[in-house]
Amino acid sequence: STPKKFHYVVICGMTGSGKSRLLAALHAEGAQVLDLEQLARHRGSLLGDLPGDPQPSQKAFDTDLLSALERFDPARPVYVESESRKIGSVQVPDALLDAMRRAACVRVDTPQHLRVALLRDEYVHLIEDPASLADKLSPLVPVHGRKVIERWVNAAAAGDFATLIDELLLTHYDPTYGRSIMRNFPRYAEAISVTPHAIDPAAFRALARDVEAQLNALPALMACAS
Repeated sequence: STPKKFHYVVICGMTGSGKSRLLAALHAEGAQVLDLEQLARHRGSLLGDLPGDPQPSQKAFDTDLLSALERFDPARPVYVESESRKIGSVQVPDALLDAMRRAACVRVDTPQHLRVALLRDEYVHLIEDPASLADKLSPLVPVHGRKVIERWVNAAAAGDFATLIDELLLTHYDPTYGRSIMRNFPRYAEAISVTPHAIDPAAFRALARDVEAQLNALPALMACAS
């Protein structure tokens, strides 16, 4: 099948580490990039739907995905983010998911303060609408308890976004991601790692060049991925 014709490099990293920004930077540097969240019009998390931009049907997503893959050169790697089976309401095809889960990994180790700044940037529509945020956080009540969720909603309403994002990451997103990544991407343990020092486009372009340089220096890593 088409997804299996390619070898992939999976961009891994905890929520807010800038995986999508790194994919965009790799694309700008001339690499082949499959941006599943862009195709799904969803950021892949509990808070990930994009305001005013509904998700495509499963059929439309599959068609766009196939069309994107058909433009790639099988002789060159395809960079993709470490997605789970579902991105919002659409599902990643099994053939692609299987190929991704056997692929070489790159881990983005972003310092906590930059993750908070990046998420504040990307979720400004929720930060400015505490009622919508409360609605989206409500499914976490059984996991973390009503008092914790109320504290987060109150922090947002008070404009204390640093506390809200910091606690959401440490309490919810990071433990969830840690469990999921080791289970689903076995080669994560041997991932090469890169660390952004800022969150602007120039910093991520530099990071993209670092990723490509490290992978080029490790042809054996790529050979295993095919």
